[in-house]
Amino acid sequence: MSGQDDDLCKALRAMCEGSTEAFDLIYSKFAPLVMQIASRMLADRMEAEDICHDVFLEVLRRGASYDPSRGSITAWIAVMTRSRCLDRMRTRNRWQHADEAIEARITSSDMTEELVIHRLEQQELHGALEKLPSEQMQAIVSSYYSEQTQRQMSESWNVPLGTVKSWVRYGLNNLRKQMEKRGWAREPDHGAKEVRR
Repeated sequence: MSGQDDDLCKALRAMCEGSTEAFDLIYSKFAPLVMQIASRMLADRMEAEDICHDVFLEVLRRGASYDPSRGSITAWIAVMTRSRCLDRMRTRNRWQHADEAIEARITSSDMTEELVIHRLEQQELHGALEKLPSEQMQAIVSSYYSEQTQRQMSESWNVPLGTVKSWVRYGLNNLRKQMEKRGWAREPDHGAKEVRR
């Protein structure tokens, strides 16, 4: 390990122990890399900023378990960023595929008015989801549009199961409030399956 890598490892440990100076050092060193990867993969500045926020929360949460023998901090953070971006891209695809499936069913029944209403409601739902904290949005989308159980999400994201359950519960409550503000009184489900435990 080079002297610079050793210094970064010490800073990472100090950051996880609560040092704001160490956090500033790690952030200033790696935020440009995270933004570069996320911007290139997602082609959306706001989403890239969300990913950057998520990645540094994960670095803070998992930094104490970082193992230098498995690769540099740069590689560790780059892989983490790529993984978060792929999760976000899969989330986008699930929304798109769910919308397309519903629209195909509506169109095949020749219900133009219902199709228009569905599209408006989907736009509002996506807008409301994007207003949620990123953890709540990810938990809701993964619960309703993927085959992952909440336990699998807990293991995949390296957080307690209770945390995932809280993200879903608070997220659904916030989503309902967002939709009510937008004029949709009922909580939309759009054929979403029951949340899998």
